[in-house]
Amino acid sequence: MKIVQTNEAPAAIGPYSQGIVVNNLFYSSGQIPLTASGDMVQGDVKDQTHQVFKNLQAVLKEAGASLETVVKATVFIKNMDDFASINEVYGQYFSNHKPARSCVEVARLPKDALVEIEVIALVK
Repeated sequence: MKIVQTNEAPAAIGPYSQGIVVNNLFYSSGQIPLTASGDMVQGDVKDQTHQVFKNLQAVLKEAGASLETVVKATVFIKNMDDFASINEVYGQYFSNHKPARSCVEVARLPKDALVEIEVIALVK
């Protein structure tokens, strides 16, 4: 088991890792729209979703994986009315490669984020 940590994504805000690699699979913790310095991205759900993907790309890279090796994504959204906007941004990052996905509306996310995404990916 390998713990994944990079300064290119926000540090964990609790007792957990940014991600873990086990048997050539990378499991990310949920990424919310914090910058690497820990500041919440201001703006709409599209702005926040872009930051989440920036964070995911950073931890995936550190793990030896990439968006192209993601096999499963789980999307947590604060308001299902934002589904189309999040999907629009999501499709920019997963345009050719389309991993399996779940999407659920939740009552509240850490730091009052509008979106959180976690992934499972193959390590190259």
